[in-house]
Amino acid sequence: MFTQNVGLIDRVVRAAAGIFLIALAVFGEGMAWGWIGVVPLATAAVSFCPAYRLLGLNTCGRQ
Repeated sequence: MFTQNVGLIDRVVRAAAGIFLIALAVFGEGMAWGWIGVVPLATAAVSFCPAYRLLGLNTCGRQ
């Protein structure tokens, strides 16, 4: 469906950041902005980032 453009290290960093932000939203005081962590978590899960496509970036290593 989508061409992968997010590499392994990038995926791990995105997943960790997403989980951290969601945890802040769940366990923090009124941290509604923490739900933005769903975005990096989703891009890590599918190995595709629309912003990377627009900017012409690719950390995957594959063409």
